[in-house]
Amino acid sequence: MKRVFQFSGAAMLAAAYVIAPAASAQRTSAAPATSVSTVGATLIKNATVLTVTKGTMQNTDILLQNGKIAQIGKNLTAPAGATIVDATGKFVMPGIIDPHSHMMSDAINEGSLSVTSMVRIDDVLNPTAVNIYRALAGGVTSINILHGSANTIGGQNATVKLKFGKDVNEMMFPGAPPGIKFALGENVTRKNQNSINIPGQPAVAKRYPTSRMGQEEVLRDAFTRARDYKASWDDYKVRVAKNEKGLLAPRRDLELEPLVEVLEGKRLVHAHSYRADEMLMLLNLADDFGFKIKTLQHGLEGYKIASEIAKHGAGLSTFADSWSYKLEAYDAIPYNVAILMRHGVVATINSDSDERVRRLNIDAAKLMKYGGLTEEEALKTITYNGAIQLGVEKRVGSIEVGKDADIAIWSAHPLSVYANVDKTFIDGELFFDRQKDLAQRDAKMKERADLEKAEPNQAPRAVPARGVITPLPEMQP
Repeated sequence: MKRVFQFSGAAMLAAAYVIAPAASAQRTSAAPATSVSTVGATLIKNATVLTVTKGTMQNTDILLQNGKIAQIGKNLTAPAGATIVDATGKFVMPGIIDPHSHMMSDAINEGSLSVTSMVRIDDVLNPTAVNIYRALAGGVTSINILHGSANTIGGQNATVKLKFGKDVNEMMFPGAPPGIKFALGENVTRKNQNSINIPGQPAVAKRYPTSRMGQEEVLRDAFTRARDYKASWDDYKVRVAKNEKGLLAPRRDLELEPLVEVLEGKRLVHAHSYRADEMLMLLNLADDFGFKIKTLQHGLEGYKIASEIAKHGAGLSTFADSWSYKLEAYDAIPYNVAILMRHGVVATINSDSDERVRRLNIDAAKLMKYGGLTEEEALKTITYNGAIQLGVEKRVGSIEVGKDADIAIWSAHPLSVYANVDKTFIDGELFFDRQKDLAQRDAKMKERADLEKAEPNQAPRAVPARGVITPLPEMQP
């Protein structure tokens, strides 16, 4: 099968623009709780600053130093050796956060079992994925990489900063709480797959569950087992503390350990769901077992149970205006986010796409039309609210002194379709520069053309007919 690759102008510069150590596709150690930046200071001068949480500040300077937002104010003095960026007429906002992504993941679903809580997305991350660079060009700085929605309880997520050109260890978001993916509805029951019959081929084996009532049973069974597993370890630890002799530790269970963390409030649940009834079922089940759902993912019918979602304390991450693409999405409306926010739910817009991630600012702008959100509320759906859903709101999501220097400079107001990102910083380090990108495009196009003409990239010679001798080019008269 022929594989076709299509490159955007920004993507063609991806390899050349960022000079960094060789990338590693496997994370070898846990990310530290904090990151230390050795990048020099940057002073952004005279910008319109959209803080998201503290209003808009005109003609304002921002000092990025030691990976943090060090100062915000007027007429700031640049420290020795600092890079100065003139942002007159431009807008600065926090880096965009995508709460639902599958970018960088070389495997998305481990769908062979109904419960795969033991698998980890951070084991299959590809730090060289070109979509990272494209996302940076859209002002995105952090994403939540989730397991797919093939099973009721999926794998563990990875929260990363898009430090393109770095290895995976450096991209992991320091101190971000661990999470796990749950899924409800048609993706799990595989309604379409189970109805496909190919003549001459064996029927596709059905995997339990094939109904929504089966999904609830899978959840209750898994958390009952996890509760019992936790009790066995709690009992063992008590006996060890009493110095009892001859003890045998319970057998470790990698499937149940993440679920015990959920019960203990140490692991966040991100649950793929569409219909109101299945979301309500999950919230009630979580209440029964004493844990919280952090984020309902997609949640297109969330507006129907906005009060119940708010009462439970769950957030919801959805699309701006995508609906009716399958049966369980028929009742979606573009006012979903506005209704949820008016009921006190922390709501966000996500991409669920390596391409749409570049346009989350436009999706946020749509919410001012669909539901009348204010400018600040719309911006929160792609910044601060996402930080809350990922448990990192003390680090990112708004422009405040002491927070990580994850910001983007825009040529115009980011809620305008005419706005472009000029620069994107993560921990104070520049990872996208539009002017450098534009300046190198011609050279990269020429390099590509030269490579395409090279002998190793030419199509093979046609095979001559049997009995015909074709002289080599150097033997031609």
